[in-house]
Amino acid sequence: MIHTSTLPDVEIPTGVSITQFTLRHADEMADKRAIIDGTTGRVMTFGQLRDGVQTLAGGLVANGFTPGTVLALMAPNIPEYALLFHGVAWAGGTVTTINPTYTADEIRHQLQDSGATMLVTVSMFLDTANAAIAGTSVPHVHTIDPVDGVATMADLMTNAPLIEQATFADDDTVVMPYSSGTTGRSKGVELTHRNLVANICQTEHALPLEADDVALAVLPFFHIYGMQVLMNGLLANGVTIVTMPRFELEQGLQIVQDHQVTWFFAVPPIVLGLAKHPIVDNYDLSSVKVVFSGAAPLSAELGEECAERLGCAVVQGFGMTELSPVSHASPGFVNKPGASGVTVSNTECRIVDLDGNDLGLNEDGELWVRGPQVMKGYLNNPEATADTIDSDGWLHTGDVAHFDDDGFIFIVDRIKELIKYKGFQVPPAELEGLLLTHPAIADAAVIGIADDEAGELPKAFVSLKPGATATEDEIKEFIAAQVASYKRIRLLEFIDVVPKSASGKILRRELRDR
Repeated sequence: MIHTSTLPDVEIPTGVSITQFTLRHADEMADKRAIIDGTTGRVMTFGQLRDGVQTLAGGLVANGFTPGTVLALMAPNIPEYALLFHGVAWAGGTVTTINPTYTADEIRHQLQDSGATMLVTVSMFLDTANAAIAGTSVPHVHTIDPVDGVATMADLMTNAPLIEQATFADDDTVVMPYSSGTTGRSKGVELTHRNLVANICQTEHALPLEADDVALAVLPFFHIYGMQVLMNGLLANGVTIVTMPRFELEQGLQIVQDHQVTWFFAVPPIVLGLAKHPIVDNYDLSSVKVVFSGAAPLSAELGEECAERLGCAVVQGFGMTELSPVSHASPGFVNKPGASGVTVSNTECRIVDLDGNDLGLNEDGELWVRGPQVMKGYLNNPEATADTIDSDGWLHTGDVAHFDDDGFIFIVDRIKELIKYKGFQVPPAELEGLLLTHPAIADAAVIGIADDEAGELPKAFVSLKPGATATEDEIKEFIAAQVASYKRIRLLEFIDVVPKSASGKILRRELRDR
């Protein structure tokens, strides 16, 4: 049984790069504010963004940047992020977006795996970036802001602009965010120009954006949600975005009030603050038409509480990096409590049991998705690609869901073992591997524990070697020194034996039942 969208199909252009599509209104809106830095008030107009993209692309090409070259971008949400992203795309290259909270080892893995030959960051992360490039193909680091003795983005913008888009094909990989997918260590997700253009088109009937809308852009641009739904999708529709490098409730509320924000894109922890924090009452949020939540499931109760308090629609969507990212979204401002919207245009879905048999309405099974937003594959990993996308083009999401009679989807569980901490993916296997390197630990398992604010908290179950000693804080600090902050162990329990099946697989269900 194939479920199709209740929304009309859309026309998806061919031979159009993601930058051409994102800047399609730049000429007619040249003087309109495209991006406002919410911290400093700096403004970049659509015309300035277009000119900057072409100038940066010209500099990259003049410095030997050829089609297919990979540039790693590690920065917070600032106007220059869009300029760099699209400057690389305009020059025919590929961007790999890096989480700025990564450790040097995590950054190095991504640089090596992606084949990046350039790394651009901000001065705040320069020391970590310099440590990370050892053993990679990146000779030195560029910064966006000026630093004495360091090559900068401005140095790349001294040549003649590249007026015409460099040669490209629809199926050329333009961005490689890294995702753990359904299993294991993070992998490069190859997303093409067509993937990104298609997915923006596919949300046309789900996200009724208007040219006079203003949106808060606090969700990180390195993450597919911030990159595509906010940065590219909003700019492509002529919407002004106001950036924040990180979310602080009071500052965010002030920005909403000052800039008359109409679209508030959020994740569940932010919705929790909007629903419950007393400081919200001190601000005028009447301009907000909709709070759109994504990246992790939002409970029906919390969504309704936030909607009642703010007097606006609170809706949500579903997607994943491998889907560019949107496969489902609430249509307009219509919400069903607990639902993740309806299937977006030009997309097919199936709900199947463990044997691959199709299930009917209101029956729980794994969600499979097929459409033009499905990734090209995992970089240099055909086995993982084949495990995720079958021979008929169906992407197996690893999420358990069902459709109701009205075509709304409800995500009810996850087959995959990833932990979702504040919208970020935490692979248990990675933490388990690190725990086993501790000299006192004999065995370990990690699961997610439900939490109202974070979504899930990574909890470790640790079995110590005979005669060995280690404290909870010592083990937590051991892990914290090796991973990004969101991957840290938040809870820890000592256990005599980690339960496993006869084949050696960790019985996580038993641990959850504890």
